[in-house]
Amino acid sequence: MAPMPTAEARVGYADLLDLPDDGRRYEIHGGELVVVPSPLPRHQMAVQSVFLLLEGHARDTGGMALIAPLDIVLDEIDVVQPDVVFFRAERRHLVQPDAVTRHAPDIAVEVLSPSTAAVDRGRKMRMFATYRVPEYWIVDPVRKRIDVHALEDGAYRLAQAAAADDVVRSVLLPDLTFTAGGVFAVP
Repeated sequence: MAPMPTAEARVGYADLLDLPDDGRRYEIHGGELVVVPSPLPRHQMAVQSVFLLLEGHARDTGGMALIAPLDIVLDEIDVVQPDVVFFRAERRHLVQPDAVTRHAPDIAVEVLSPSTAAVDRGRKMRMFATYRVPEYWIVDPVRKRIDVHALEDGAYRLAQAAAADDVVRSVLLPDLTFTAGGVFAVP
C-alpha cells in the first residue's frame, strides 16, 4: 500500500500572532506564511505620495486612509498588509483604533518592488477580488505608471493605466483625481 500524502500545514492569523517579533513583516496567502521584504526608498516615496493623496481625500470626505504595516485580516488564512488602504466614510466605522481590521478596504494600493511584483499582480490581485475590494491600484515606481483596477463580476478590469501627465481617476471615488507623474516626483 502506498503511503498517504501528507497535507501541508496551513498557517492562520492566530499563528501569526504567536510568531516572535523578529522585525520582519509577514502576510498569509491561503494559509501560506509569506515574508514581505523591506522596500527600497523609491518604493516608500511612492507609498508616501499615494497615502498623502488618499489622506487628503479622507479629510475632505470623512473617509480613512491607512499605511502599512497594518494587518488586514480578510479571513483566518488570508492576511495582507497592502501599502495603502482606504475606507469610505460610510465604512470608516469598520476600522477600530485598538483592534485588528477584519474587513476588506474600499481601495487597496500596492506599490511594486522587484521582489513583490509578481505576487502583487497575481496572487494578491486575485485575493483582493475574492474578498470584493472594489478598487485595486498597482503603482509601479520603475515604469512610473499607475494601474487602476475596478471590480466587475468578481474579477478586476483595468479601468485606467496612467503615466506622466495623465490624470488618474478613481472609479470608486470620482472626485479623487491627481496627476500620475506627481506620485513619482523625487524630492
